[in-house]
Amino acid sequence: MNALILVSALLLNQSYGPKVKADPNNPQPGSIGRKIPNFVLPLPNDKKASLSDFNESKSLVFVFLSTNCPVSNAYIPTLNELSQKYKKSEVQFIGVYANSGDNKELINNHVRDFKISFPVVYDAEQITLRLFGTRRSSEAFVLDQRRNIQYQGRIDDQISNTARIEKPTINDLTNSIEQVLNLKKVTVAFTEPPGCLITHLSKSINSKITYESHIAGLLFKHCADCHHPGTAAPFSLLSYEDAKNNGAMIKEVTSLHTMPPWHADTRFGHFANERKLSSEEIAQIASWVDAGMPAGDLAKAPKPPAFSEGWRLGKPDIVFQIPEEVTVQAKGTLGYKYFSVKTNFKEDMWLKAAEPRPGNRSVVHHIIVFYREPGKGKRPVWIAATAPGAEPVIHPEGMGRRIPAGSEIIWQIHYTPTGKEEKDRSEVAFVFCKEKPKQNIETHGIANNLFLIPPLAFNHEVVSSITAKKDAVILAFFPHMHLRGKDFEYQVQYPDGKVETILSVPQYDFNWQNTYRLKEPLKIPKGSKIKCVAHFDNSKLNPANPAPWKPVFYGEQTWEEMMIGYIDFYYVDDVAPPKTAARAN
Repeated sequence: MNALILVSALLLNQSYGPKVKADPNNPQPGSIGRKIPNFVLPLPNDKKASLSDFNESKSLVFVFLSTNCPVSNAYIPTLNELSQKYKKSEVQFIGVYANSGDNKELINNHVRDFKISFPVVYDAEQITLRLFGTRRSSEAFVLDQRRNIQYQGRIDDQISNTARIEKPTINDLTNSIEQVLNLKKVTVAFTEPPGCLITHLSKSINSKITYESHIAGLLFKHCADCHHPGTAAPFSLLSYEDAKNNGAMIKEVTSLHTMPPWHADTRFGHFANERKLSSEEIAQIASWVDAGMPAGDLAKAPKPPAFSEGWRLGKPDIVFQIPEEVTVQAKGTLGYKYFSVKTNFKEDMWLKAAEPRPGNRSVVHHIIVFYREPGKGKRPVWIAATAPGAEPVIHPEGMGRRIPAGSEIIWQIHYTPTGKEEKDRSEVAFVFCKEKPKQNIETHGIANNLFLIPPLAFNHEVVSSITAKKDAVILAFFPHMHLRGKDFEYQVQYPDGKVETILSVPQYDFNWQNTYRLKEPLKIPKGSKIKCVAHFDNSKLNPANPAPWKPVFYGEQTWEEMMIGYIDFYYVDDVAPPKTAARAN
């Protein structure tokens, strides 16, 4: 027995080798078809890398490595060859070290000694093990353009845990890469990989974690704002029974980083409304569910947060409804609906907060509320919006948004049929400033309306920009595209030439249109250029794409496209006029 086989057998204490089809006693994992969300991990040199760094690649191949596993080590020359072979085809190989025994020094030595020619990342928190469902070092994953897993398993059949042949007879990884590049279904999507088992540290069950001691506070802090009665969330999370009844789902969506919904790349910007769970919190949820969801002493559990009935911004000063009830058909596609009502404001008003609210959440995808100032040719001006996951607009202390006297309120509402006829009468609530605000907050859409997205393009770039005419302070961002939107980035180029990324949304989701509110306002000197860079996926792989064979132009309807980078800001020298906050008649 050669040394490779002997050490492998001792490490694994198992005798089975790879199989093309999953063993009935060891069923195929559910990773095939899973979309991998963006994540950020350190490189061995302490810099950070993100999935989004490879957005232009047509396919990504992740291979899990270990500094001390003879099987994965034996495959490194093959991986180096494949990485170079597919470089011109825009396939990026990435190595991942996620074993608890590995550290940066060992990894750096390993990369040097084995002459690894592709980038590697160090996953000390084992984030990737949860996302990919990885079990062994040498396990490979092939991701398509949409970053869905299309293949999981062995590299080829040359090396197993018990044997080694001179040449491979089945090149599983190569075959799957070729099929993904040719937009074909992978014929053998899963094979049993050889290699050393990876210990999932986060899977150890901690019986001390109870609903009372850990889970209640975590859910109330991160989830209850959306998951309470009267919101768009499908269930409430304000009680132990709520959490217990939905425990398996909570574990799944938090482990896969789909909940809470937050799409910003953590390397750029710090946001006051960031919704993210730490690795420790995700592990606590998983451990609690695996332990049978123990309650603890419910009498000692924290009290659930109180929510004002209906409105999340508190008691409104005034509420406007759309002028009539809308009937939404049972099926089909609906264009955007527009409604307007007069405010009858006798003088300028100053908004402290605004919250659009669907009358029927089951059919309302999103609402955007504008005002239009009296006067011929006046364009509507943004006030607030709501979509799944959105929050009310509440302006910082001492700031407000001016609504000119005599303005009318305009709604843009996107309805989605549910399979039966529905009714809706949506509304918007305003809270006015109680004192004169110091700054007038404005919203500007940095837009490009003159673009053409070619048929079948998977990464078409569209750019827009503005230049600050005065010193300004940016408060928030709201990127907006439609169904083909892929990613969106804000950059600022300062007068001295310095360029900084201030927000990156590497996996834009039309169904979760977040506002990103800066923790610390960003000062922009006069002459700074704010640039928005967006990419669109008009390919067949985009599951939301209504017509990949057609060119796409600007348009307000969902099947058309938009490219707008909204910003909330104020000019440093612009102070609100000396009127106090008035009340509507």
